[in-house]
Amino acid sequence: MMEVTLWGTRGSLASPGPDTARHGGNTACVSVRSGDHVLVLDAGTGVQRLGATLTAATRRIDLLLTHLHLDHLEGLGFFLPLWHPAMELHIWGPPSPTRTLQERIARYLSPPLFPIDVSDVPSRLVFHDVPDDPWELAGFRVSAAPVAHPGPTVGFRLESGMSSIAYIPDHEPALATDLAQIESEWIPGCELALGVDLLLHDAQFTDAEYPDRVGWGHSSVTHAVTFALRAGVRRLVLFHHDPWHADGMLDEIEDRARDLWNGNGEPPLLAREGMNLELGSLTASLQEQRA
Repeated sequence: MMEVTLWGTRGSLASPGPDTARHGGNTACVSVRSGDHVLVLDAGTGVQRLGATLTAATRRIDLLLTHLHLDHLEGLGFFLPLWHPAMELHIWGPPSPTRTLQERIARYLSPPLFPIDVSDVPSRLVFHDVPDDPWELAGFRVSAAPVAHPGPTVGFRLESGMSSIAYIPDHEPALATDLAQIESEWIPGCELALGVDLLLHDAQFTDAEYPDRVGWGHSSVTHAVTFALRAGVRRLVLFHHDPWHADGMLDEIEDRARDLWNGNGEPPLLAREGMNLELGSLTASLQEQRA
């Protein structure tokens, strides 16, 4: 069985407050557990709460970063395992032709933006560029591929036993193309999501908002649903909520996605902070549990 927990579901900027209390205001962070193995996807502000749940017996953590925009990295300095001397923290991220992953992360984890330099934290940090081919990691088969978003950005596919998940939180696959007409092999990121049990996908904008935000690297709800249908996923979870979208607006986005889904299996869900999703290893069934 694979257990997926959503610790932060917001995009662009953390937005806590009464208007976002039901769906959450922390930025992107997801944990995926299979047996004794756990992987962390992105280190937005939600990673703070995740870090507080990890026991002192944990000696290695693998953190997979889709990209280094601040909303996916800003929680790293407040991730408790970073400050444990016995911890080995492996950080995986997209390669850059100009700077190493460590150098790019150090631009945030160093003065004046942060009081401590990344080279001075007590844990042992190991940095990896994600490879081109799938690799085995902590009991998972992991795949990474570039997606349509400004700057070096990847999405991830995780497989364990009979279960699979794709995590593509920042993605604009419809940029300059019609997702309903183009061949699936030409849709960015489609190979990551093909046939997965669960897809967490960017749905930051309403259909009315998107025309004024073309090229920003994010999807409308219609594009997210169309992408999921073209990839043949079992369940879509709408992710990376706009910081300006209050709970009522997000409810409308979920309703719109369900109308577009039009009976194609289990209807889409809106990502909610604290949500647990269980993928059965034998039946590939999906059970939602809301905290």
